[in-house]
Amino acid sequence: MEDKELLAKIRNPETRHYGFNLLVRQYQERIYWHIRKMVIDHDDADDLVQEVFIKVWKGLDKFREDAQLFTWIYRIATNECLTFLAKKKRRFFLPIGDVEKELSAKIDHNTNLTGDDIQQKLQKALLKLPDKQRLVFNMKYFDNMKYDDIAAITNTSVGALKASYHHAVKKIEEILNAD
Repeated sequence: MEDKELLAKIRNPETRHYGFNLLVRQYQERIYWHIRKMVIDHDDADDLVQEVFIKVWKGLDKFREDAQLFTWIYRIATNECLTFLAKKKRRFFLPIGDVEKELSAKIDHNTNLTGDDIQQKLQKALLKLPDKQRLVFNMKYFDNMKYDDIAAITNTSVGALKASYHHAVKKIEEILNAD
């Protein structure tokens, strides 16, 4: 369903809940995997998806349609991910390396993550990147998003995103070649 149709249903008091249900069904899986690639853990990702859609529900009346609906939802999801990861680091007073080790261990023991050794090595290499760089890499490489869409989601210039993606690729190559 097109965003305009979804928004029309949501803005109509008689079909508001139905429209929101359709919106959740349309975007839930994409948002889940966007978040899951950042936080690794299924339960954390599930919780964050719920938080995202609560914020979407509360903010729908303020959505001005100057951005695409999916871009707006992805921005909320992205901010939730970055906030979650920052809180996790602060809450346990963990250096970045310890959080990386914790998430890396989850990759090793997670039965929901499929893939061969190369895929697991890539996931672990991604954990060594700064969160925002990892986010850009995930959106470009795994989600095959256009730089313009990523720029709208992250509120960053296309040039900065291209540079960030390039640096991420170089770091990943170095990490994988060192193993």
